[in-house]
Amino acid sequence: MEKIFLNKRLVVIAFFTVFSTSTALAAGSGEGYDEVPVEMKLIRWIKDQPVFQFTFTGNAKHDDFIIIIRDDFNNTIYRENIKGGNFTKTFLLNTDEIGDDRLIFEIISKKANKSKVYQVNRNTFVEEETA
Repeated sequence: MEKIFLNKRLVVIAFFTVFSTSTALAAGSGEGYDEVPVEMKLIRWIKDQPVFQFTFTGNAKHDDFIIIIRDDFNNTIYRENIKGGNFTKTFLLNTDEIGDDRLIFEIISKKANKSKVYQVNRNTFVEEETA
């Protein structure tokens, strides 16, 4: 059972394609200083699979992030530490592998000790902010 689950996790990880990590020009103006400065958008579909883009607009308090992707069983599928001001991350969600299961994207600002959670399934995504 564990081997089957591990293989499924590896396949899901393989299909999470990181398209870009780029640095933008200037930092934010300071508005929303206490919120985690990340925005998630559904930018397009590739062969009936959604592509999500996270846009980070960091400042002095928010420039060290952790991106964690978990499944319904709280298993970590993807984890990355990123240090930087303004950048974007793009993920392709393989709906054939996850089916109707839900994925949880958690963005943590290490310095501010705050997080933002997005819950994504095949058809929708929901945003939740936590302190």
